[in-house]
Amino acid sequence: MKRQSIAEALREAIRGEMKRDESVFCIGEDIGIPGGFGGAFTVTLGLEEDFRDRIIDTPISEAGFIGMSLGAAMMGMRPIADVQYGDFLLVAMDQIVNQIAKMRYMSGGKIKVPLVLRAPVGATGRGAQHAQNLEPYFIGCPGLKVVAPATAYDAAGLLRAAVRDDNPVLMFEHKLLYGSKGPRQESGTVDGSSDIPDDEYIVPIGKGIVRREGEDVTIIGILLMMHKALLAADILAKEGVNAEVIDPRSLVPLDFDLIRRSVEKTGRVMIVEESPKTGGVGAEIAARIAEEIPDLLLAPIRRVAAPDTPVPFTPVLENTYRPDEHRIVQTAQALCAYGA
Repeated sequence: MKRQSIAEALREAIRGEMKRDESVFCIGEDIGIPGGFGGAFTVTLGLEEDFRDRIIDTPISEAGFIGMSLGAAMMGMRPIADVQYGDFLLVAMDQIVNQIAKMRYMSGGKIKVPLVLRAPVGATGRGAQHAQNLEPYFIGCPGLKVVAPATAYDAAGLLRAAVRDDNPVLMFEHKLLYGSKGPRQESGTVDGSSDIPDDEYIVPIGKGIVRREGEDVTIIGILLMMHKALLAADILAKEGVNAEVIDPRSLVPLDFDLIRRSVEKTGRVMIVEESPKTGGVGAEIAARIAEEIPDLLLAPIRRVAAPDTPVPFTPVLENTYRPDEHRIVQTAQALCAYGA
């Protein structure tokens, strides 16, 4: 076992997959410059020393290198495309939504697209065009699998699962969870590190996990918000409220059976995400709960999310925009008081 940050765990998982399978390669902007950062958040740092021909630096053209990744995947390669900021996925929406997601369907299953798209998300002082949580844009796109690891253990295990999957997988990674060091260290980081086994392991896509068990209220937290939910649960415990915290890890497919079992126990549920409230992941999860298990609810479903505005730039406004443990606590208190 060794303690690793998310950036370190992803790097070693990529290294292992490239050693295991020569069809695996990485492609993106500034990911293999000798003496460079190893991408925007150090994930590919040093990999060019061992895999010079398979760490491919590209011009600034997401439409170009994501399109190239599609072509390579269709021809039997297994590309890992590194998008510097998740916001830049929008530059390649036609490639992702109309080509990558649909190609296997349009070929009657004859063409496989084993492609991984890695995309950093989250508000980190970079302004509205480098800060969005784009999960809601893609969970409604049939043909894509969408994962969102909040710990180093899950990041490495899901990356391996994604590389080996014959379908396209979009992996969202929060910038404040990477644990990058030196000149790429982020202000306000949250510890997402884990003890990583020496042996290779897989985290199955489509399986969530209970991070903390409880009986009073279910809190579903995505990416950074899972950590905020755990902080909130600690505060609530001092007030006699025992919160259960669920980390979905995979948004498509979603482990709804895990959510069902938790709601059956608590009767109260809230979903916490950093993306705007309208049309968010929380809206979809809440709708499924309301449609499929309404009889288990003792109180209305609650959502904690960002407001329906672009992400602000100034630190004070950004901290107000992004949900925190105090807002989660207040919502949980009101939820537990309902009908009491």
